[in-house]
Amino acid sequence: MNDIDRVDRIVEQWRDERPDLDVSPLQVIGRLHRVADRLREELLRVYREHGLGEGEFDILAALRRRGEPYACAAGELARTTMVTTGAVTKRVDRLVASGLVVRQGSEDDGRGRIVALTPAGVRVIDEAFAAHVRNEQRLLEGLTPAQRADLEALLRTWGGALGV
Repeated sequence: MNDIDRVDRIVEQWRDERPDLDVSPLQVIGRLHRVADRLREELLRVYREHGLGEGEFDILAALRRRGEPYACAAGELARTTMVTTGAVTKRVDRLVASGLVVRQGSEDDGRGRIVALTPAGVRVIDEAFAAHVRNEQRLLEGLTPAQRADLEALLRTWGGALGV
């Protein structure tokens, strides 16, 4: 049984058991939840192939897309990756230990610390990101370009309505 059939079955069961409730939102949310779980598995697989976890990939990608010198303050990384500064610190610690980033003193603030990609970090994120994009292309192959555009527009509208 595929995921769509499972959601239909669940909705059918709830309609039988709770006919007083409009369970139609499950058609969207249930499917979206199942798709999101599968996407996460597929994305994590590619990160692991490059020796990274999701958090490490996010930090490396945030630094790399800033352009040279591929560096910024930890607080900025927290805002960019939408995690706490404590989470950034743990991720950066792991990346420092693996030689993919370094911590440097800030030229603007003697107390501040800057996180910067090492040459090895640039190489790893360039390879991992290229694989990531190929993987995302593969994951979207089941949709036509028009369907992808429609889905993007719907998600943008919905996300705006939810404030995300």
